[in-house]
Amino acid sequence: MIAKERLFESRGSLASALATDVANALSHHVAVKGRACLAVSGGTTPKLFFETLSRIDIPWRKVVVTLVDERQVPETSPRSNARLVRENLVQNRAAGAEFVPLFENPDASVIPTIDIAILGMGSDGHTASFFPRGDTLAQAIDPKTQSRIIAISAPVSGEPRLTFTLQALLDASLLCLHIEGKEKRDVLNAALGDGPIEAMPVRVLLRSSKPVTLYWCP
Repeated sequence: MIAKERLFESRGSLASALATDVANALSHHVAVKGRACLAVSGGTTPKLFFETLSRIDIPWRKVVVTLVDERQVPETSPRSNARLVRENLVQNRAAGAEFVPLFENPDASVIPTIDIAILGMGSDGHTASFFPRGDTLAQAIDPKTQSRIIAISAPVSGEPRLTFTLQALLDASLLCLHIEGKEKRDVLNAALGDGPIEAMPVRVLLRSSKPVTLYWCP
């Protein structure tokens, strides 16, 4: 459920606020339990947020950074989310963080519990790699699924994907939905209305009891 809406006039002000909130949450978890895990999404929307967060001084060496989902492509591909994160987030002060990619990485199976997850949303109503008509969508969003990461393919997903399952994402203490532009706001409004989850899988998040903070700018 959308528990809080944080609305901004510009991409810059949104990126600054989201980066500050995430940095504060990471520092809190490091102080309480000695480490923190952040899962982020790919695409073009979070790039400015990544760059802003990378410059904030927190105990990055005690932070694990991973991906909410990933295309099954090597990091040499411009479509790789891991490449995006390495080039824009795991740099500057955040260069000391431990980055754990998902694709062809055995260490992904032992990623710690996610503390902070930053999700995006596509114009088709997908979030993470929960795509309409995804071949393993039912498993990915089933709260009883034991797997934390599964493979999924869909007609509109391009390459086959890897994604954290819904339950793994709901374990996060801070869950944020970061979207920008009127089109995405219209899609979100539609998703908040009636209709099947399978048609707009972001609904599984919006209809859960987990509080979600929305970050949006025009």
